[in-house]
Amino acid sequence: MSPLGKIMDAYTQYFIICPLLFLGGFVDSIAGGGGLITLPAYLLAGLPPHLALGTNKFSSAIGTSVSTARLAINGFIKLRPALICIADAFIGSSIGSRLTLLISDEIFNKLLIIVLPIAAFYVMRNKGLSQDPNSYVDKTDGKTPLRIAVIAFFIGGYDGFYGPGAGTFLLLALTGWAMLDVRNAAGLTKAANLTSNIAALITFILSNNVDYQLGLAGAVCNFIGAYIGAGMVLTKANKIVKPLIIVVLALLFIKIVTK
Repeated sequence: MSPLGKIMDAYTQYFIICPLLFLGGFVDSIAGGGGLITLPAYLLAGLPPHLALGTNKFSSAIGTSVSTARLAINGFIKLRPALICIADAFIGSSIGSRLTLLISDEIFNKLLIIVLPIAAFYVMRNKGLSQDPNSYVDKTDGKTPLRIAVIAFFIGGYDGFYGPGAGTFLLLALTGWAMLDVRNAAGLTKAANLTSNIAALITFILSNNVDYQLGLAGAVCNFIGAYIGAGMVLTKANKIVKPLIIVVLALLFIKIVTK
């Protein structure tokens, strides 16, 4: 490829990644599931799967830190359950990210065709995208800390191994099985999500699977999207979240199938 061609190819990558990373941060700060946009963005830009995973973790960790900080400042993250979440999510994600490095790019692309639709289905049917946060009631009991630990470990493992939809799965599990009210569950979801992002990112950095230039550009856009999204009412964004996810996933499937 000529020098001009390489420059144009680089600009095309930024043109794909920047707007989609903004949208991913926006969506993720509202109800989780931003990875359904951000990971496909890097894959659509032409990055190999492992490099896309590592670069995506680099970018999303920035956006997740913003929304987590805002929830913490507003008192939505309780210390004791948060520490349980952080410890187990870190362990789970570290294991998951190491496992994904053992899988070839070809097999990983095949996994995308199976896992992405499942993750997208649960995210798009999640009532948390439109439901009043006060509709959940806190029914915690003595087994709640153990349930939180199990949830954080296994979904943290999924986040390290793959990622898209992890925030939504955490929210559903914490409100459903751990029986937390949605406000406290949202705080723990962000704490666990940020931790699993950092744990996986460490693994990908050590294995040389992060494109720092693209990741930094994506991180800035993700940061802006997360900051704006964290201050919005859920119902305002609900009308655009699902169509955006469908469009991005459709483009990714076309890319994978036509390779």
